[in-house]
Amino acid sequence: MIVITNPSAISGEISIIDSLFEEGLSLLHIRKPDFSEIEMAQFIHQIKIEFRSKLVLHNHHELAEDFGITRIHFSEKDRKNSFDPARFSKPCRYTTSTHSIEDFNALENDFDYAFLSPVFKSISKEDYYPKENLFAALKSRTNHSTKCIALGGIDSENIKKTLKNGFDDVALLGTIWNNKNPVKQFKLCQQIAHSYLV
Repeated sequence: MIVITNPSAISGEISIIDSLFEEGLSLLHIRKPDFSEIEMAQFIHQIKIEFRSKLVLHNHHELAEDFGITRIHFSEKDRKNSFDPARFSKPCRYTTSTHSIEDFNALENDFDYAFLSPVFKSISKEDYYPKENLFAALKSRTNHSTKCIALGGIDSENIKKTLKNGFDDVALLGTIWNNKNPVKQFKLCQQIAHSYLV
């Protein structure tokens, strides 16, 4: 299971992130679109060093090498405009975002996994709804070398349905950061996902 940071700051965020990792979080996507390079470096610096290998950078990719981060995420726009694995001196693992099954199927083999969104009405973005039924769309999946990760409106109520309908895994954002107890909510979602995937 994957968690994406809230775009804006959350009270006690670093402490929550460390706790999520301690509870078994496999990957954290750091998506802070408004952060300067210095703010991003300061943010990463606060996360315990033993969790750096589980961080995925959405922007300021040039910081990855300084922090020993080997996972890089490309937005749909960046993937189409500037994706070039050759610009990274050390081998990295790449992920990206897609918003249609056609885009997902057309991905090159460079990507470990891709988000396909929104699956449900977004919890964190107002007025962000699915334009099509992605469960139905998944039936025409031809790309099986890239894992397909569900994003958008995923919570404890619909994780099982999401995994049952063909997604390889789920990414959580709003259900974690809009909750009074993000760690407890993560553990609940993790338990549901594990019971289905095992």
